[in-house]
Amino acid sequence: MPKKEVSPIEKLVHEAALQTQEQLVQVQHKQHSLFIGIPKEITMQENRVPLSPSSVSFLVNNGHRIIIETKAGSNANFSDTEYSEAGAQIAYSPEEVYAADILLKIDPPTLGEVDMMKPQQLLISALQLNNLDELIIRKLIAKKVHALAYEYLEDNSGSLPIIRAMSEIAGHASILIAADYLTNSHIGKGELLGGFAGIPPTQIVIIGAGSVGEYAAKAAIGLGANVKVFDSSPYRLRRIQSNIGQRIYTSTIHPNALRKALMVADVAIGALRSDKDRAPCVVTEEMVMQMKPKSVIIDVSADKGGVFETTRITNHEKPIYKEHDVIHFAVPNIPSRVSRTASYALSNIFTPILMDICDYGSYSEYIRHNCGSKAGTYLLNGTLTNSILGEKYKLTSKNIDFLLL
Repeated sequence: MPKKEVSPIEKLVHEAALQTQEQLVQVQHKQHSLFIGIPKEITMQENRVPLSPSSVSFLVNNGHRIIIETKAGSNANFSDTEYSEAGAQIAYSPEEVYAADILLKIDPPTLGEVDMMKPQQLLISALQLNNLDELIIRKLIAKKVHALAYEYLEDNSGSLPIIRAMSEIAGHASILIAADYLTNSHIGKGELLGGFAGIPPTQIVIIGAGSVGEYAAKAAIGLGANVKVFDSSPYRLRRIQSNIGQRIYTSTIHPNALRKALMVADVAIGALRSDKDRAPCVVTEEMVMQMKPKSVIIDVSADKGGVFETTRITNHEKPIYKEHDVIHFAVPNIPSRVSRTASYALSNIFTPILMDICDYGSYSEYIRHNCGSKAGTYLLNGTLTNSILGEKYKLTSKNIDFLLL
């Protein structure tokens, strides 16, 4: 059989196939060990801690060093022994903790805590923009720190994971708190929240159809209560119907409809939020006066001024007061009341973030590849990247994307 003649083009193709070919290979980020410090919270009635012992054990087993101030987890019922057995170093002075490269805490630092910080540190904490001291920002800038406000941190879907987790806990807890204050153990009228055979179910009005309202509604329905949800947004009302998975009474906020619902309510939950500084106050004092004697108001929005005109901020030691024969609970930080659960929820979010920072080798590289972290970063190497803070305190701010070029 005669040999087939090979064309010049086929020769070129064959030769090209024998050449070394380029191939895309995933870039391996240089890992390094993190030195993480967890100070004891000194803010009044802050009982949460950012990392649980199990998360500390996971991080230590991955080569990281963690130093935690003694009794930092005691209010969440985590002992020093648990942290020590997980591999953390127990510090008996805050100065030892503030020598770490990364400071992880719940509340914003005080002026005294900022003085203990060292240059180039990474601070992960809340910002609490409305209560922020200008001098704290100026001192952080002077020390050229990186600072991440976790309440503004976004996930891949664009939602706020910390805010959502704490809102879900607050919503669920608000119903359990209401159940407690309906009983005789305090000053309630001696009713069991929910329902019982042959007895009409508890009437609950929830004002706000966000995460707090949704989880309050789920908890209340689970206990057998009759729930009515009010919100100014038809979209949020449709969403809560869909998420709950059953038909419930929903209404936009009309004063007459809200007044009628409150008149027969045993419990009213205030869960409205606003992009502005203050939550919308939609329940007047007159409406409260028309509520049933010894009914219960839980104003989850108390820290933003409150949904009820009669709201006055209380604390965990003295959480309630009576006005117009209605029991008012207006503690701003409800998740701190269930500090162990809230600490686990925070720990589940912070641990992957710390691991990602390690994987990328530096905080700058981490935020370069994680767009959601840019929203929470307000200082990068001492440069202000939050325009709202810049306008508020007349400070120069820069676009974070330009700093990462």
